[in-house]
Amino acid sequence: MLVEMWQPAPPGERVPWYVLALRAVVVVTALGLLGAFCYVAFRLTLTPVRDEGQAGANFRPGDSLRFYLDRPTGEALFQLGGNLALFAPLGVLLPLVAKRLRGPVRLAVLTGMFSLAVELVQGAFVVGRAFDIDDVLLNVAGAVLAYLIVGRRLSRSLRGS
Repeated sequence: MLVEMWQPAPPGERVPWYVLALRAVVVVTALGLLGAFCYVAFRLTLTPVRDEGQAGANFRPGDSLRFYLDRPTGEALFQLGGNLALFAPLGVLLPLVAKRLRGPVRLAVLTGMFSLAVELVQGAFVVGRAFDIDDVLLNVAGAVLAYLIVGRRLSRSLRGS
């Protein structure tokens, strides 16, 4: 029933005002949550940290992943899980904001560009942080997984097909 309500009106008919209002509420809420996400992501990734001289750039995919997997389990889960979870909200929220952002390839490209920008800024300007290509890959994987698990169904339920 919910999905049927969100479908476009048949030719010659108008979409009821309450459906348009609900769609607007969904989009505005998603935009607000995206704003909150950007703030949290900024605080987590673009603030200086004390690294004791350990931060080093990684341009070779897999190097950091292997390093993390050689660490104690808790540290590995924190690093890998954190990078997977960091951009996961984009996989849920972006398809709610714009239907054309649906699809794993579109989300992978968009989140990849955003994550790459964050990593470049980290590497160039943030004390104690460094560029890591594996972080980009994990961020994109997290966003795509979140889309496939939650975002696709939620977007279709709340925004229609």
